[in-house]
Amino acid sequence: MNTSNSIALFERANKSIPGGVNSPVRAFKSVGGTPLFITHAKGAYLYDADGNQYIDYINSWGPMILGHAYEPVVKAIQEKATLSTSFGAPTQLEIEMAELIKSTVPNVDLIRMVNSGTEACMSAIRLARGYTGRNKFIKFEGCYHGHADSFLVKAGSGVATFNIQTVPGVTSGVSHDTLTCAFNDIEAVKTLVQQNPDEVAAIIIEPIAGNMGCIPPQPGFLQDLRNLCDAAGIVLIFDEVMTGFRLAAGGAQAYTGVDADLVTYGKIIGAGMPVGAFGGKRHIMEHIAPLGNVYQAGTLSGNPLAMIAGYTLLQELKQTPAIYESIEKKSAYLHDGLQKVLHASGTPYTINRVGSMISIHFSEKPVQNFADAAAANNTLFNQYFHYMLSQGIYLPPSAYETWFISNALSYADLDKTITATESFLQQAV
Repeated sequence: MNTSNSIALFERANKSIPGGVNSPVRAFKSVGGTPLFITHAKGAYLYDADGNQYIDYINSWGPMILGHAYEPVVKAIQEKATLSTSFGAPTQLEIEMAELIKSTVPNVDLIRMVNSGTEACMSAIRLARGYTGRNKFIKFEGCYHGHADSFLVKAGSGVATFNIQTVPGVTSGVSHDTLTCAFNDIEAVKTLVQQNPDEVAAIIIEPIAGNMGCIPPQPGFLQDLRNLCDAAGIVLIFDEVMTGFRLAAGGAQAYTGVDADLVTYGKIIGAGMPVGAFGGKRHIMEHIAPLGNVYQAGTLSGNPLAMIAGYTLLQELKQTPAIYESIEKKSAYLHDGLQKVLHASGTPYTINRVGSMISIHFSEKPVQNFADAAAANNTLFNQYFHYMLSQGIYLPPSAYETWFISNALSYADLDKTITATESFLQQAV
């Protein structure tokens, strides 16, 4: 496969962009090699600067649930752009977007638009602190909530990929207020709460982890967190940047049946445009300015292009529940096919899947937390990644990232993915 144009672009990029990329995982440092430079995408496929086509299992890290360049979304953006790209003032569309989310998602009485998932999570923590008058919060090792200082303590995703355990620029004071424990370990959470009485403002969690590969919560874990938060006056925050509107129209709250106090969203509510939001129960959200004293602001919050793109996508997802049935069938088909070829090869493996989030861990034991994911044979994953890339299949370039299934994938695409995996395993064994 010829990638000479991508190689040349990467060399050029390194002269003016740190590491040649604007987000670290794109650099391919974990898997090795040169990153691909993408020129365009349509449906289930990406196309690089050399004209190569790839089946896409990243989908812009989740939001392209109906595929790339989805025509109704593209048309809506084009029409809205003729009216200007930003106002810095309120619009009716922001109200309609908020009303749509409220009508779809449990426990969202009020919602504030922001510009990224990082900003949403950062703001939710600030709000929880302002509401409770407490400073500390609990996060889980391997869960990634964006690159705000307090979230980079034992984070997943890119931080895990680069094995950065202590991030320069994050002060000891920030680290002191960030308490961490293993995902799926409710006893560890209880211990932290007991050791810090009346000091924990919030517990933030990816209800289905996606930044150490896909890792589901163990039965009862999320409900136990809910009960613990109720008993201790702690705000429970679901980071739904990945799971929101993907697992179900109502997100992980609807999917798991567990209520959060606050939820955060990212690019899916903009159909891939730069956007985020945080929302939740009225008595907490009323502490945000201008109603309350917890300050949060953004010139581009509620940007009209992001709003119309997200509104068009979310409206389609809400009005067409068959989309979720279709994508679940495709995800299950891929899961079953991968499981068969992995089992037949004798290669140690674990496949974790929740809805249309899935990942392969080359592990001899179940993967239930970050330590389990880190102990897997990630060298083998790197080899797998490059083999699949050579076959025209674009997986996330890190063992610590979940795959995202789009409804644009055909069963022929899924069969090709299964067959390519089988071929790789025959070579690797």
